[in-house]
Amino acid sequence: MPPRGNGTFSFSTTGADRVGERGHVVRYIVATEDGSGIDPETFAAAVHATLADGRSWIAGGRFSFQRVPAGTPSELTVHLATPSTTDTMCGRRGVRTRGEVSCRGGRDVIINLKRWLLGVAWYPQLEDYRDMVVNHEVGHFLGNGHVVCPRAGAPAPVMARQTFGLEGCVRNPWPYPDGKTYVTGPAAPR
Repeated sequence: MPPRGNGTFSFSTTGADRVGERGHVVRYIVATEDGSGIDPETFAAAVHATLADGRSWIAGGRFSFQRVPAGTPSELTVHLATPSTTDTMCGRRGVRTRGEVSCRGGRDVIINLKRWLLGVAWYPQLEDYRDMVVNHEVGHFLGNGHVVCPRAGAPAPVMARQTFGLEGCVRNPWPYPDGKTYVTGPAAPR
């Protein structure tokens, strides 16, 4: 896994159908850092699959999503960046990622390549971790802050800092794990 890239990005040139039937349509584009070894179309398909799942943010009915080709008007960009570039991009937005985590700032979500490729030990299925980190960072874009585990053994809220641990909760990559009920917890201390 490359720890650093050159800070330039290649963008997905494809779009996808709108996912979710109700709510504000969030049009987004997807980019991967040059030198990351990840094709932007592959990453775009993974982000789309997460946001299209009936357990994602679309289940709440407030938002739907449509991936659009680069150059098309959009309100969100989802980046996949090396740890060094993640630190730089997130640092500009006042978030310290220390080469380990992802962030959201303004209209940008920055997913850390290290976590994308390696996940974390308490998420044995890498695909589940990827779903969680996309839902978590897009959740910030949608206006959701950090929360904590509500009680031991409960599903972890997707807005909990699951990359750092589960705080007694059970891993959960989805805002609406049953497709109907939003899982949350008390606001995290600042």
